[in-house]
Amino acid sequence: MSSPSVLASADRIVVKVGSSLVTNEGRGLDRNAVAAWARQIADLRRLGREVVLVSSGAVAEGMARLGWQRRPTDMHELQAAAAVGQMGLAQAYESAFGEHGLATAQILLTHEDLSDRQRYLNARTTLLTLLELGVVPIVNENDTVSTDEIRFGDNDTLGALVTNLIEADVLVILTDQRGLYAADPRRNPGAEFISDATAGDPALEAMAGGAGSEVGTGGMLTKIIAAKRAAGRGAHTIIASGREPDLLLRMARGEAVGTTLHAQLATWSARKQWLVDHLRLRGYLELDAGAVRAITQAGKSLLPVGVVAVHGDFERGDVVACRDAEGREWARGLINYSSSDTRRIMRQPSSRIAEILGTPNEPELMHRDNLAVLRGR
Repeated sequence: MSSPSVLASADRIVVKVGSSLVTNEGRGLDRNAVAAWARQIADLRRLGREVVLVSSGAVAEGMARLGWQRRPTDMHELQAAAAVGQMGLAQAYESAFGEHGLATAQILLTHEDLSDRQRYLNARTTLLTLLELGVVPIVNENDTVSTDEIRFGDNDTLGALVTNLIEADVLVILTDQRGLYAADPRRNPGAEFISDATAGDPALEAMAGGAGSEVGTGGMLTKIIAAKRAAGRGAHTIIASGREPDLLLRMARGEAVGTTLHAQLATWSARKQWLVDHLRLRGYLELDAGAVRAITQAGKSLLPVGVVAVHGDFERGDVVACRDAEGREWARGLINYSSSDTRRIMRQPSSRIAEILGTPNEPELMHRDNLAVLRGR
């Protein structure tokens, strides 16, 4: 007998719904599906649960309104489709939740909003305030201004980042599949269904395939990686079919549905999770073996003497990766010096920093409080 759903004991939940579900495989907004999710979330609210909805569908809805049959590849056309579709998406959710006396709020985010520490904290405060007020936040990527450089890439990733942002207990990813299989069930009908696994298990990524639909950007792999990311703050992830009737309510009552990827104990503090969640970094430092041991095994700060090469163009306060000679990333953190200054002081003892740069400054390149170790702990 399977264990009760992790949703049964969750107080704060992030629900992510994919484009194929929201837009009925790209044919336009599925208002019946939107109404069903609104009803279930309203019931969860009445049970005292806090829910944030991360919804795809703006580009797909825009495509339907513009009469486009295939997802465009040009950025300006994607942005135009998102601008058109976002109007319908927000309107549909506002009407559906209004039927249950719930107000909604639209939150559009880019990667820059979550990579900048102050904007990150502002977004967190806004979301938590909305939840306290009984409002249901509807979060989506701001596709109208996003470019390749600042995109999350898919809303599975965005769902995990929002989960970490508000320290939710469970991330529910609703898709058009029952959950996770050992192989693609569309190609292999006898593929084994996986009901429970550990988030971050490397074997899961090996099982997952590529993107799964014409209207969305995410496949099962993005969901597995999203679960791994959410597990860093101790959140469990459920991957399940959004076409299952009353799915959220059944799970809230304890019914095990879909695939549950269990988190172990929370790995990161809120600040270090913010560092880990950076999707794009300004550069990286190549460390010698002694520096790798110092930061990963001894819990030390990173000193300039342990840096053998500087890659990229970054400023003081940027998030920078720490790699070894083989290119493996061991840690990342907030850098205390620009890339040009780091090149001047690398391989030097901290006692010479003031002499070399002409001004007294921090003795560390990265203080251990601003350093998140990714492996070797």
